[in-house]
Amino acid sequence: MNFLRPVILRAVFCGSRGPPAGATLTPCAFYSSVLSGVQERTLVALKPDGVQRRLVGDVIKRFEQRGFKLVGMKLLQASEVILAEHYHDLRRKPFYSSLIRYMASGPVVVMVWEGHNVVRSSRLMVGDTDSAQAKPGTVRGDFSVHISRNVIHASDSVEVAEREIGLWFHVSELVSWDNADQSNLYQV
Repeated sequence: MNFLRPVILRAVFCGSRGPPAGATLTPCAFYSSVLSGVQERTLVALKPDGVQRRLVGDVIKRFEQRGFKLVGMKLLQASEVILAEHYHDLRRKPFYSSLIRYMASGPVVVMVWEGHNVVRSSRLMVGDTDSAQAKPGTVRGDFSVHISRNVIHASDSVEVAEREIGLWFHVSELVSWDNADQSNLYQV
């Protein structure tokens, strides 16, 4: 039942019934504050095949619809130096050299997403590395064509996410922001 708790909280605090008695926050702001202590960040990168196939918007839409918050994004041609550091744990694998060449072959879009349990949820959304094993509804299940052209990368743990975010982004490139209070959205 714990997995239902955020859904129930959202329904109670962001629904039509309003905030709890005596609350000075809007319903959705109150709900956000309830979960604010459990936020984490993850790195998600669209690989050259994902960028070339113009899947950036589709991927962003999936993460936004899931309720995650985009706090950093770049389009860049990755250097072999940064790629070697990013994939350092694979350096002894037979496919390492071709992976680095491929990742340097075209632009990538790297993003930092924030939210409750975002690392684990992102991995589930991305799907299995092998496109033949990736389930429909996952990014790789819907868009990947081959294990070596699997569209997307997502950090696999909170610790790895912190390391990868630090590798791709300077702290000044990440934006902390809160959802706009809907009642004040159009006031001038």
